[in-house]
Amino acid sequence: MASKSISRTLGKVLSRPTTATSSSKCQRLATAQSSRAFTDASARHTTLSSHSQRRRPSLAPLTQPAYRQTPPATRTIFIQTEDTPNADALKFRPNHEVLPKDFPSSFLEYMTARSTIAPPHPSPLAAQLMNVEGVTSVFYGKDYITVTKSSDTPWAHVKPEVFSIISEAVTSGQPIVNTIENKTGEDGQGSASSEAEATYAPEDEEIVGMIQELLETRIRPAIQEDGGDIEFRGFHDGQVMLKLRGACRTCDSSTVTLKNGIESMLMHYIEEVKGVQQVLDQEEEVAMLEFEKFEEKLRAQGRGTPTTVGKGSLDSAEA
Repeated sequence: MASKSISRTLGKVLSRPTTATSSSKCQRLATAQSSRAFTDASARHTTLSSHSQRRRPSLAPLTQPAYRQTPPATRTIFIQTEDTPNADALKFRPNHEVLPKDFPSSFLEYMTARSTIAPPHPSPLAAQLMNVEGVTSVFYGKDYITVTKSSDTPWAHVKPEVFSIISEAVTSGQPIVNTIENKTGEDGQGSASSEAEATYAPEDEEIVGMIQELLETRIRPAIQEDGGDIEFRGFHDGQVMLKLRGACRTCDSSTVTLKNGIESMLMHYIEEVKGVQQVLDQEEEVAMLEFEKFEEKLRAQGRGTPTTVGKGSLDSAEA
């Protein structure tokens, strides 16, 4: 009887859960609950975060327009070549001013290599052009350049080099004409500034004023079209002393221009004018004598005198 009681008591004791087993279950339960709570908290945090992000105002990043670099401006050079009544002279007209705006003369002429470096107006461009074989003179107008060559040199040998030199000078941006102090007092170049030294009697001042006005407004523009210019040198006993420049200086028809064009116009508008005389340098006098001999030879052969009339020429000007 007692043994049965002991057996039942031991069975009950053995059938009860131990403290360790109960503790393990509690730990597993706590772990599961903690995991569930963490998962729920994470889900709530994710939901809140996404919800708050949807409602939170956002600033768009500042965007600036892309900077577009423009290519540097290129300078277009266009040089027009024009024939003149003088077969040995060509007129080059770049889209660029040749003489400075404040230049005291309407033209500038270089007849020797030395004059291109002499004061008061040396010119590196003229020095280069005078070094070209066959070139005898360089003439500057306000916006054009007239190059004269010797008669025995064809333009096919001269023109390409002259064109290249002028193009380089214009594109370089350097001044074509410089001004330096003239200590010697001598004018190394021919210019209209010598008109201030024109000689005439004081009582003829009014007549000279009319002559100069007519030259400036009616005659000079036409001669400039032919690649040259004209210079007033004086007025004596009804005779107007003039000097042709540029292409007109060595033109075969310069005498015709003076007599048939300029002289007739001056005599028509100014009754005190009796005639026109051309002022020549020593070299020009020699050339004129040679031309007269050539004319006599043509007459002896029964041929006419060669004449050349160009655009804007005064050879056929009517008074």
